[in-house]
Amino acid sequence: MNKLIPKIYGQYFNFLALFSKRRAALATFEVFSKVRKGRVLPQQKTYLEEAKDQILEIENHTIQTYQWSGKRETVLLVHGWESNTFRWRNLIAKLKDADYNIVAFDAPGHGNSSGKNLHLPLYINCIQAMVDEYAPAHVIAHSFGGMALLFNEYLRPSDYIEKMVTIGSPSEFRELLGHYQKLVGFNNRVLSAFEDYIRERFGMEVDNFSSSKFVANNHKKGLLLHDRLDILAPFHASEKVHAHWKGSRFIKTKGLGHSMHQPHINEYIVHFLEDKPIIEKH
Repeated sequence: MNKLIPKIYGQYFNFLALFSKRRAALATFEVFSKVRKGRVLPQQKTYLEEAKDQILEIENHTIQTYQWSGKRETVLLVHGWESNTFRWRNLIAKLKDADYNIVAFDAPGHGNSSGKNLHLPLYINCIQAMVDEYAPAHVIAHSFGGMALLFNEYLRPSDYIEKMVTIGSPSEFRELLGHYQKLVGFNNRVLSAFEDYIRERFGMEVDNFSSSKFVANNHKKGLLLHDRLDILAPFHASEKVHAHWKGSRFIKTKGLGHSMHQPHINEYIVHFLEDKPIIEKH
């Protein structure tokens, strides 16, 4: 049944495109941007409740922010697709031990924030609002959040941000769209309509939503972490970003998965923020 449902959507999109390419594009985008997981689970509630800071209004969404106060620079945490701020709990412990001021937020449709859908331009506006509000010196982002971070820095270079970290992040929107097309099974007529819709709504070509292009003129210090066996975001994505980002360091792992919560990974990140040597474990 789980394999059949996406194909039903695909056939529906194909049918719509026979009569209206725009309606097909709208339906395809709605399903693509729909958030199905990531709300606060019972075992996550207490941890997040204790750190709630304020609510920001962004594009008709209420965005929940969190803060763990410290005396050192501010670190902003940006979670990935169908996740929430709770995913950072292990890294937060390390950052607290180092006395950093830590802020985070739940993306639209995730955690304690409102909404049901999320797309890249909306996410970058949330990141920018957090940068404006908290002036972080460092930003750490996971998965889809990493792509959003690099896109936002490309469009609106920050005077505050000194260092950026991405963990298991995709690079090319074209690849994400190709995976979506294969999963759902819609035809190239629908794909063309989707691309036209992206161009009309966001003023960019699909192929220009590319982290490797976003970092071409990024002169800030960056740390990229990616596992070779990551099945959710391709390892070659960070390879490509690293090749185009002159100020980046790339740490490659094997067998740690997509989330990369391991203690030594968090230690790498803190050492990077503190300009300490990173001795990789193999």
